[in-house]
Amino acid sequence: MASHRRPKQPSRTRVTVLTTAAAAAVALSSQAANAAPSEKPSKDEVKSKVDKLYEEAEQATEKYNGAKEKQEKLQKEVSTIQDNVARGQDELNELRDSIGLAAAAQYRTGSIDSSLQLFLSSNPDDYLDKASTADQLSAQQVESLKKIQEKQRELAQDRAEASGKLKDLASTRTELGNKKKEVQAKLAEAQKLLNTLTAKEKADLAAADARASRDAGDRVDLGNTGPASSRAMAAFQAAQSKIGSPYVYGASGPSSFDCSGLTSWAFAQAGVGIPRISQDQANAGTRIYSQSDLKVGDLVIFYGDLHHVGFYAGNGQVLHAPRSGTVVRYESINNMPFQFGVRI
Repeated sequence: MASHRRPKQPSRTRVTVLTTAAAAAVALSSQAANAAPSEKPSKDEVKSKVDKLYEEAEQATEKYNGAKEKQEKLQKEVSTIQDNVARGQDELNELRDSIGLAAAAQYRTGSIDSSLQLFLSSNPDDYLDKASTADQLSAQQVESLKKIQEKQRELAQDRAEASGKLKDLASTRTELGNKKKEVQAKLAEAQKLLNTLTAKEKADLAAADARASRDAGDRVDLGNTGPASSRAMAAFQAAQSKIGSPYVYGASGPSSFDCSGLTSWAFAQAGVGIPRISQDQANAGTRIYSQSDLKVGDLVIFYGDLHHVGFYAGNGQVLHAPRSGTVVRYESINNMPFQFGVRI
């Protein structure tokens, strides 16, 4: 007869472990469910983070602008040096040809001297170092050899300089690419945060930003502050003509601008050349540390690292290209940390 055994009962310890694990899992899932809604940042938190990202993007933009400006300068310098090398090589060839023709003429008459034979078969630098053979050259030949020697030195220096600048140019191009990626990453991160908002929250932020902006047709009381100069006023009026133009990083007109792109473009319309980036514009004129001393057309520098610039518009207003997602507009000077003005 088959025996009937009772199924083995789980031990009390195993039951306790399983029960505890199940309870923990339920608790964790419950906590996750309860925590999920609170993980979504509020509209104000998103705005704060986005504003910070835009500020960081603008910092990177000014560094990008600096690298771009340096690249363009180096490209011009390298091109100039390479042109000099090409011309120098042509001159050197002509000098060598003139010596060769003289040697050929002497050879035909059977009067070629040992000095020219030596020149034709060796480096003229080495030859000129031999005083004993120098006496055998005519004055004209000595002068030609000295010119060759000097031209060779110039070409060697130019080639070395071009080589150094080409390396610097390659490094600058790498820096330019890195800064461009940094700006794009900051803007993408900001957009990602904005995409977490509801349609109503986005509309509220857009309305708030619209209140900060003023269309070109809106009147702004600029007060009775006089212009810094006729040129500064002309630059300010050029900037006024671009109210409503979009902010685009790295842009310097005529249809879109970043902050220093707007100011440099506007002064160019007034016939005044100023540096491209805000940090250099900060050193382009006389600094004015009191807001009460500012005049219309003065540059206004913001933030401790001087990465933002605009025009003083009078009555506590600035005209500037604020950041990505905005347009050229008037804004209160107190909306940003004022550092000083610059009178060009």
